[in-house]
Amino acid sequence: MDVSRFLRKSPALVFYLLLVIVAFDFGDENCAVEARHKVYPEYQSLPAVSVKYAHRTGYHFQPPKHWINAGPMHYKGWYHLFYQYNPKGAVWGNIVWAHSVSKDLVNWRALPPAIYPTKPFDINGCWSGSATVLPGNRPIILYTGIDTKNHQVQNYAVPANASDPYLREWTKPDNNPIVDPGPGVNASAFRDPTTAWFEDGHWKILVGSRRKHRGMAYLYRSRDFIHWTKAKHPLHSAPKTGMWECPDFFPVSKNNANGLDTSALGQGVKHVLKVSLDLTRYEYYTIGTYHPDKDRYMPDNTSADGWSGLRYDYGNFYASKTFFDPVKNRRLLWGWANESDAVQSDVQKGWAGIQTIPRKIWLDSYGKQLLQWPVEELETLRGQNVHMSSVKLNNGEHVEIKGITAAQADVDVVFSFSSLDGAEQFDSSWLNAQDLCGLKGSGVPGNVGPFGLLTLASEHLEEFTPVFFRIFKADDQNKHKVLMCSDARSSSLKSGIYKPSFAGFVDVDLSDGKISLRSLIDHSVVESFGAGGKTCITSRVYPTLALLGNARLFTFNNGTQTITIETLDAWSMNRPVMNQALE
Repeated sequence: MDVSRFLRKSPALVFYLLLVIVAFDFGDENCAVEARHKVYPEYQSLPAVSVKYAHRTGYHFQPPKHWINAGPMHYKGWYHLFYQYNPKGAVWGNIVWAHSVSKDLVNWRALPPAIYPTKPFDINGCWSGSATVLPGNRPIILYTGIDTKNHQVQNYAVPANASDPYLREWTKPDNNPIVDPGPGVNASAFRDPTTAWFEDGHWKILVGSRRKHRGMAYLYRSRDFIHWTKAKHPLHSAPKTGMWECPDFFPVSKNNANGLDTSALGQGVKHVLKVSLDLTRYEYYTIGTYHPDKDRYMPDNTSADGWSGLRYDYGNFYASKTFFDPVKNRRLLWGWANESDAVQSDVQKGWAGIQTIPRKIWLDSYGKQLLQWPVEELETLRGQNVHMSSVKLNNGEHVEIKGITAAQADVDVVFSFSSLDGAEQFDSSWLNAQDLCGLKGSGVPGNVGPFGLLTLASEHLEEFTPVFFRIFKADDQNKHKVLMCSDARSSSLKSGIYKPSFAGFVDVDLSDGKISLRSLIDHSVVESFGAGGKTCITSRVYPTLALLGNARLFTFNNGTQTITIETLDAWSMNRPVMNQALE
């Protein structure tokens, strides 16, 4: 398809600009290309003899076997998930762009791989990218290719048949690459083009990079989507943050929870810039103002760049991407949750990596942070329900939630407390929530907390993953500091696996004496949403006793202050259709 000719004939309209691919930087540490995934040549092409299901998720997206990481789009009535996939093994390597489609973000059907390395401009790898739907409802993908020189370059791909709603086949035109690093740009740190937005007669994209230890997002503009020019300066950069992977730049409404088209501008609009920091393996975002006339983005004074910044998720969550869903007028977020188990265990079980449940995201009423909540479609999988209300939890008590499948569940609970007068004093040196969670774990007595859930627990609590709150009194006597933890240290009796105590602070008003918690429990993953989605934590865990029908779910309180379960609803979650072949 002659894309430039097509664009010249098409006026600037309001388009749906949709992300399609989240992908990553790969390679051996000894080669010229920067690497983030450790390479295991001995396992790259070792196929799964059998797939072990003990820790395999029931309702999270994952392929039938082997390695995965990914991202989505919507086109002609279907949600498309293209994902980085190793068809030959359960570690990174042999990467192709696998492809699945869904009508509801819950049930998925598998299609043949869409893109794989075949050309000089991507022969050493087809990495990250995003999609934009051009005028006439024509999708185009920008992705990072690793060329014959091991340089990172930006390429494009188009559907072989744009009328096909499944987009089964893609072509890579020979005029690639369309963006190369150019003078002064680190050719081994130049990747992950964003979804494009249209402004003042130009398409614009960002590409993540770094200059020495300074992370940055280069800005490029084009009139025809084929010929791109780099702006004089990055859209934004920050010192001592290292490589900015998987940047994402999108507008949010200041007035309501509706999503906005990626090109939206105006008085009622703020912008979000998210980056994935290779140095920390965590993601950070800022909320600020986009100045299109200056090609600049300025974070608000309530947002901080880099390691002290806001995060989508304080746990095992990386390389995320958002897209605007025109079907329900919302912005959706997907993230990748890799394994925390040993690589040898991944090979033995025959698979590695899942996608978190897609989340609707929007700006809170104060304009200081994003809120997140699982998509409503997930509720169609709810089965057997257990309801509780007005249950007292005294100091040291735990109450089992019976009558559901605790290894595959959705639980939503509201806790209340009568007073915060006796809350522990917060020490101003406790700046790191994760360190504080390690110090003040679920078994360490307090006053108001710790209280919450014991997920994926064995009958006698030899294993459990607690998700809980602990409330402190701040220096200002009328203010309180809320810590939320998802602590994997007691999640498994197995040794040699990563069992961190993930945590974040919750910016929540406690004047009504209540706080909510929702946890999605799925065999080896616990996704938790505190205070209506103000703080989110994803943990990957691998119990040896709390498996399948032996898993238990409890509420607990280890604080001296009595906690009341105002309401609790827990559901067994049914299995969706997951990557069966499209008929």
